[in-house]
Amino acid sequence: MAIENVLDECRDRMGKSLDALKKEFNGIRTGRANPGLIESINVNYYDVATPLNQLATITVPESRVLQIQVWDPTVMRDVEKAIMTSDLGLTPSNDGELIRIILPSLTQERRLDLVKTVSKKTEEGHVSVRNIRRNAVDTLRHLVSDGELGKDDSFRAQNDIQTITDEYIANMNECRSTKELEVLEI
Repeated sequence: MAIENVLDECRDRMGKSLDALKKEFNGIRTGRANPGLIESINVNYYDVATPLNQLATITVPESRVLQIQVWDPTVMRDVEKAIMTSDLGLTPSNDGELIRIILPSLTQERRLDLVKTVSKKTEEGHVSVRNIRRNAVDTLRHLVSDGELGKDDSFRAQNDIQTITDEYIANMNECRSTKELEVLEI
């Protein structure tokens, strides 16, 4: 049935938006070390921009230390350079075999900036979900105008779409609250 297809596509796309938001949150620094912070940094590997997690193993031996075991020792300097030039403000130390990054404590001002970033990313996620809702409702309207769907069924489906939208926005807000607590935690 056409309605189920529209609802399934809506759920699928909103789920992808939620996953994208969670991935964005992994890249936002908290007081603790997290491999997600650096795994997507692109390294120039034989003239190809390659994510760090495809070139090395990233571990967390201590709560504020990231350890990077590069599989190809010839790219150690490139990995180090990529980390330094990223906008994360991290300084790696290279002992020849491993690269270690000691995460400095976040200042209160920096924590508040990160909370603002989390809120901004969440709002972008909300906009994405609302756009998906709008597209789904437009699809229903086209089905009604083409005579493939009755108005009553369309209104019921629009209510279902709104329920799905509210659910995903609530999930995003929950993720935001959790991330804000992580960022503010000392």
